[in-house]
Amino acid sequence: MKVLIICALLVLLCSAEEKYTSKYDNVDLDQILASDRLLKNYLNCLMDRGKCTPDGSELKKNLPDALENDCSKCSSKQRDGAKKVIHYLIEHKREQWNELAAKYDPNGTYMKKYEAEAKKENIKL
Repeated sequence: MKVLIICALLVLLCSAEEKYTSKYDNVDLDQILASDRLLKNYLNCLMDRGKCTPDGSELKKNLPDALENDCSKCSSKQRDGAKKVIHYLIEHKREQWNELAAKYDPNGTYMKKYEAEAKKENIKL
């Protein structure tokens, strides 16, 4: 599940053959997290409730692959950004986190898979 948000909030993910593109690595995650409006737009994109920005579309497209493959195509910057977003969602937007989990991990497969890693990062799943 940690990787879910790693990818879910890697507003900077894009598709590529071997690695996700770094095209969106300079997206200001702090600005998005500080703005309820911006964050809501990204969450609505991921939940199929609203339009997606180009970076949001890429995130949504790559999220299932990233979850399935341990974010193996993610750069270290993308992983760090994801950790920041995961912490924020769990601590401040738990309802939205639960919605994302229900959609992208309905059986709890990824939650269980990444539980130990989340614990190391002090993420309370």
